[in-house]
Amino acid sequence: MSAPFTAAGDLRRLVVRDLRRELRVLDGLIVNTALPVMIMVLFVYVFGGAITTGSSGLDYIDFVVPAVLLMSGGYGAALTAVTISGDMTGGMIDRFRTLPISGWVVPAGHVVASVIRNVASCAIALAAALLLGFRPHATPADWALVLALVTGYVLAMSVLAAIWGLLVRSSQAAGAFSFVVLFLPYLSDGIVPAETMPGVLRDFAYNQPSTPIIETMRALLLDLPMGSSGAVAAAWLGGAVVLGLPVAAVLFRRRTASGG
Repeated sequence: MSAPFTAAGDLRRLVVRDLRRELRVLDGLIVNTALPVMIMVLFVYVFGGAITTGSSGLDYIDFVVPAVLLMSGGYGAALTAVTISGDMTGGMIDRFRTLPISGWVVPAGHVVASVIRNVASCAIALAAALLLGFRPHATPADWALVLALVTGYVLAMSVLAAIWGLLVRSSQAAGAFSFVVLFLPYLSDGIVPAETMPGVLRDFAYNQPSTPIIETMRALLLDLPMGSSGAVAAAWLGGAVVLGLPVAAVLFRRRTASGG
């Protein structure tokens, strides 16, 4: 069998392994299912009555849904750092060394499983938003682009999380990445309008990756003008994936060559 088909089969088996492991951990499964709903309810019902949306004029639920989707998918994607760190320090890599598989397949398996798992989390968050009164105006083409955007964001965060998990030496340190990813949408134009922030924070909010991604998703879901945010979002996500994948592969080879 040719090398590409062999690698594809190895990748499929590792993805299935990671997904089955998640399904067998009951508390993790509950968190992955309940967290998107809890976040959506928190922002719509607890914060929604006290926050205005500035010059956008949107209802708060329409304003905040894109940010909550990123938070739901991004937090789970960031936990890829913990799972890959656990493999590196828990003895599983020693087993993989005895098998005839390509080195890049192991981190790629974690990333692909994370994308599948966390795009599903975003779908749960969106379903909760619809139940709470969110009414998008997206066409089928817009929905396809929203799906591509969410998938790209989860993929980018998963790749960066894999890099972090390969850089640190413990699962505790790997878990710190999730807090960074969860906190980033707060400092964007997603939870409150960036125009209401003080100068330094406002400049950061306008020039960090979450803002153009959120603005693009908001434009697609609500049929609003997109401007340049779509191109900027694609550049951020494409750059993270294109640059991050080879870095993760190199780090994995170095860790396994040096004995972890």
